[in-house]
Amino acid sequence: MSSKRAYHHGDLRAALIAASFDLLAECGLQRFSVAAVARRLQVSSAAPYRHFADRGHLLAAVSAVAARDLNAAILTAADTAGPDPADRLAAAAGAYVRYVTRTGAGLPVIYAAELSRIHDEARRDQTRALMDTMLDLAGATGTRSYQDTVLLVEATIAVAHGYAALLSEGFFARQVDDIANRAAEAARALTVPLSP
Repeated sequence: MSSKRAYHHGDLRAALIAASFDLLAECGLQRFSVAAVARRLQVSSAAPYRHFADRGHLLAAVSAVAARDLNAAILTAADTAGPDPADRLAAAAGAYVRYVTRTGAGLPVIYAAELSRIHDEARRDQTRALMDTMLDLAGATGTRSYQDTVLLVEATIAVAHGYAALLSEGFFARQVDDIANRAAEAARALTVPLSP
């Protein structure tokens, strides 16, 4: 079922989450609201509140799904990149650009500051798994310490998110795959000083 069509029956909770991704991809986090999601599904403005207490709780559910799916996309990209640890980490940057372009749910959604007040075990587990994947990929490149690993993860994310943001803002007149490849190349360059 496309979330652009009216919701008729079935799993409203899942439909609300799917419609949230569509809305985020089109409008971004600033314009995200429960009312806008309800309008998109053509359900009453009260219907979402049977499943989510407020905007934050709906966003927390979206965050958990986004973290899970982004983690899976990164792992797939890393496995496709082959055995070289630097290539595997760089592939994560390209996977991030592709995922964010498709869903609108990048790290600002996954780690939205407003979600810190919401206790959600599923979200916590999924966001932790995502960061564990990134730390594992960065650590495999031969970083000298945990602090270096964290800094490499931060730099890789900054590169990936920067490319994704510039693409969404119209800075690049190129296809998503071209920009994802550029992000991967830029992330790959971050590991050069760490090579033996």
